[in-house]
Amino acid sequence: MKSRSPVDPASTVPGKSMRLLPDALAAVVVIGVFWAPATAASDWPRAAIGAVSATVTAGALLLRWRLPAASTVTAAVATLAGSALGVCQDPMLATAWCLYPFALARAAQARTLMLVLAGLFAALAAVTGVPDANDVGRRLVLAVAALSVSWLLGTAVGRRIALAREAERARVRLEVARDVHDVVGHALGVISAEAGVTRSLPDAGERELRDSLADIETHARRALEEVQALVRALRSSPGPGAGDERAKEETAVAGVRRLPSVIDATRAAGVRVDARIALDGHVDDMVGAVVFRIVQEALSNVVRHAAGAACTVDVHEDDGTIVVRVRDHGPGARWHADHGFGLEGMRERARLAGGTVTWRNHPEGGFEVEARLPGRGAR
Repeated sequence: MKSRSPVDPASTVPGKSMRLLPDALAAVVVIGVFWAPATAASDWPRAAIGAVSATVTAGALLLRWRLPAASTVTAAVATLAGSALGVCQDPMLATAWCLYPFALARAAQARTLMLVLAGLFAALAAVTGVPDANDVGRRLVLAVAALSVSWLLGTAVGRRIALAREAERARVRLEVARDVHDVVGHALGVISAEAGVTRSLPDAGERELRDSLADIETHARRALEEVQALVRALRSSPGPGAGDERAKEETAVAGVRRLPSVIDATRAAGVRVDARIALDGHVDDMVGAVVFRIVQEALSNVVRHAAGAACTVDVHEDDGTIVVRVRDHGPGARWHADHGFGLEGMRERARLAGGTVTWRNHPEGGFEVEARLPGRGAR
């Protein structure tokens, strides 16, 4: 089934192709504004050291996403050394720029490093004794502000990413639980019912027993294949795009073309099924998978809760909408009152496909499930 993954805040983190340009611009601005003037005005030895330190700082800015912790420390050491030699006027802006991706990934360690760096910058200003006290105070305030803002932004975005990833994991767990429920629950229900029917036949011969065992083997093998398909999809796509891969696997094992097989299995379990499948034209693969799962789950409920009762399955297209109705002539709401996991799973599948599912006690007796789905897939 195709699922609509929520927008991951991790997408706010730029991709590799988009990281280099802003980092290169930041390096040009920092070096041009805070390093070049002071370095050019210094004597030769200090100017040479300043040029090397500026180059190291630029490298740290360019590598901040690949090596966030090392880049932050490197930029800080170069800035502190340049400030001590009087060849740098940077109020830790380069360090703050490198601190952001570090805080994004490891907020606690980044906070500790931020406090240490702010303390070192303040101690350096006090020890070197720059003549202009106002300039020292201004740079110190700017350094603390820059580091704090960088850490706060990185921490906030990192928390959003962590929450989004946890929500995605929870969503995938729910989808897996729903899929396993549909596949295994249906197979076990049919197997149990067919075994019970066979056992209840007092004069069942060897041929009847063999036929029943063959049906049970078929249902078990088919359920195993579907579970293996789900496992393959989960293993191949662990990230946020897993829903699309799982959708492909879903269409491979479930679809409108397989409705006759699930109807035949229900009949083999002792339920009288009157089926009418009338779909003209092509049905969207994902919608077809949802149709199959809804019919499968509805028939599973009939097998489990209305065994021996007759039921009808009607699947047709009405003015661009696929209508699915499964009605049994069993006891009705007594066993549906809790709105079990299967019913809610049907509703969620239909919602993700752009449709709806309702259920009710039929006025003439029994229970009815009705689904309405877009004929060409969710828009």
